[in-house]
Amino acid sequence: MQHDDDNKVDGIVLVSERAAKFLNPKQEIAYREHRREVAEWMLNLGRNPKKAEGYSYSTAKTRMNRLDLFYRFVWQNERRYVQHMTTDHADAWMRELAKKDFKESTKNHYQKSVKTLFKWQRDARNRDVEWEPEIEYSDPSTNYQPRDYLTDQDRRRLRQAAMDYGTIPHYNSVSPEERDRWNAYLAQRFQKPKEQISKQDWNRANSFKFTSMIHTALDAGLRPIEIQRANVRWVDTDNDVLRIPREESSKNRENWIVALKEETVSMLERWLEERSQHEKYDGRDALWLTKYGNRYTKDSFRRDVFRPICEEAGLDLENRDLTPYSIRHSTATYVASEEGLAVAAEQCRHKSKRTTEKYEHSSIDRQKDAVNNID
Repeated sequence: MQHDDDNKVDGIVLVSERAAKFLNPKQEIAYREHRREVAEWMLNLGRNPKKAEGYSYSTAKTRMNRLDLFYRFVWQNERRYVQHMTTDHADAWMRELAKKDFKESTKNHYQKSVKTLFKWQRDARNRDVEWEPEIEYSDPSTNYQPRDYLTDQDRRRLRQAAMDYGTIPHYNSVSPEERDRWNAYLAQRFQKPKEQISKQDWNRANSFKFTSMIHTALDAGLRPIEIQRANVRWVDTDNDVLRIPREESSKNRENWIVALKEETVSMLERWLEERSQHEKYDGRDALWLTKYGNRYTKDSFRRDVFRPICEEAGLDLENRDLTPYSIRHSTATYVASEEGLAVAAEQCRHKSKRTTEKYEHSSIDRQKDAVNNID
């Protein structure tokens, strides 16, 4: 009997339920062990085999999932189990993707996954294989302007939604009947008996945490990793800035001073007051923690903060390619429009050193002017 642990590498599923439908027991064993080798290579060596640098867990997991779809396409197309993928198989898959109503960026990600598989063949199997796709899907990350980012109207709606999300009336402003209904709502929200709901729970429902996160992210163009690393000491409310030290910046290259709106600073001040009342923050430097007391990851921020507040704002998450990076992209776009690329480079902590060297010097005053002129 197959145990779940045998079908995973660090949580990456080796034989999906859909793949298993194509396979007999012997083929399933062969495919599982093949996938195990590829997954372990990705995690430990995939990014740079010569330096033994693997891909991140999220990258490896996503590419393995996409490769599973590629294999199933080949099996269905050839009506038999195939384990050794060729460049002909890959080109057929790219032609199939061309028929699908996927975004160009999505097709590019599928193409990258197949390229990773051929990279594994060269490195781990010493196969002399180079794939030059018949159809080349573009990489949107190479363009200065992203395919989809928040418009100025989106940003206004997101700020407002961050203030509205999860809020309830003031305890003293409702009738006893209304208060009883709100107590029932809070009991469900906080997963505690209704009779134990207190005024503190009412105040807790109107937390400044999400508001301060979204407003700060919009001003500073925070990357998800910066939300994860953000510490209380970054916040300088006297000067309306974030001060990100080199050792905690995303690339560990420079100390950064990032301008904030006065409104955002006020939200942060209220959050810092509120934060001090929560026991889980005692002795912790993290500016924001999840309800489980962990720092936010890219996935938990997207799932628990970005998506719910986008939905509150009425933004179309189904038909638009909006991600937490859309916040950063829009900040860079609008700061550059207001004050030029030099200011945008400093405000958004541009990661490309070669590009940054082309920028002029800008001052914190210009950064403040720029951030106060955008929504």
